[in-house]
Amino acid sequence: MKSLITIRNIAGGALMACLVLGSCKKDKDYRLTSASANPAPGTIDPGEAPANAMITLTGSGLGDIRTIVFDSGQVNAELNPAFNTDNAVLFRVPLDAYPASQNIVFTNGLGKQFSVPFKVLGFAVISDVSNYNFVAGDVITLTGKNLADVTEVTLVEDATATVTIVSKTATTLTIKMPATTKTRSALYITNGAGTITTTQEFVNMAYVFVIFAEGYGDDVQNGSWGPAGISTTVAKSGTMSFQAGYNKGNWSADGFASWTKGIAYNADYKYLSFWVKGGSEDLTFYITGDKRAGGYGNADVSAPILVPAKVWTYFKISLTSLDLWNKGTPFNQLGWWVKGPDSQDETLYFDDVILVK
Repeated sequence: MKSLITIRNIAGGALMACLVLGSCKKDKDYRLTSASANPAPGTIDPGEAPANAMITLTGSGLGDIRTIVFDSGQVNAELNPAFNTDNAVLFRVPLDAYPASQNIVFTNGLGKQFSVPFKVLGFAVISDVSNYNFVAGDVITLTGKNLADVTEVTLVEDATATVTIVSKTATTLTIKMPATTKTRSALYITNGAGTITTTQEFVNMAYVFVIFAEGYGDDVQNGSWGPAGISTTVAKSGTMSFQAGYNKGNWSADGFASWTKGIAYNADYKYLSFWVKGGSEDLTFYITGDKRAGGYGNADVSAPILVPAKVWTYFKISLTSLDLWNKGTPFNQLGWWVKGPDSQDETLYFDDVILVK
């Protein structure tokens, strides 16, 4: 019995040794070509392309390419040996390649390197806009990147409306807005990399309910507790804004009133939007309305907004969440109040206070 166990152990050890030795054998090389000591690149086609585009390098001595690196950011491209011959290399622009003019560096199995110039195209990116509201003919500047080669801008909701490109740089795109019957729309922006849809949506002022724009809307007036009224000192659109004064420690509510007609509920309207320029410091204000659940005044804290100091900030708030007609229709008062202010008197400026369809 002991002999049998010994034989089994010897056999098992021999088998393990065979497996270990077998695993040490060099893997079979499935490459279809061999490396050249003198690779000679010719033409790369296309010479510029966006991420994930297929490109082809032709030439001679191009076999056995091991790495392809886009040198802006040292981004590696994947390579399938089946698409590499002595005369050509096919590969895709990496998804994370940096949009820029750069070199693509190739290294073959002998360690020989060569490079070819190439331009990675980037889709347009929009990070900021000068205004979200427009009437036909208004000029708006978009800020972002990859904008120098933009060739076309159109309204997503109205392909027949021509958006005119006024000027462009790598980081800015200035456009003239068209006449359209659409109430709001994002933009299609096309450049060498392709077409993107902006996350920003632009509102046609011809089809909004105006509470305040270039003056008060129909039957709307100043309904503020503190010092307030129309100002020409600053404006986001046009020449006028609504100046709202908040005296230190007063906890006042400033805004608008419509006592005769009121502002009736209309299911077509989806948002309350407005621009506001902040005071001397960042402050939290609260939207208040007489037909909201909390009523008008300085007690309802259910709709806060943070207003940054000294800059214009755009707000677009769902009317479903704001619930301006909770207690019935029409509502007659809409405003903004602040706890304090504690440090000093503050002045805010409101512009383009509108209900958007």
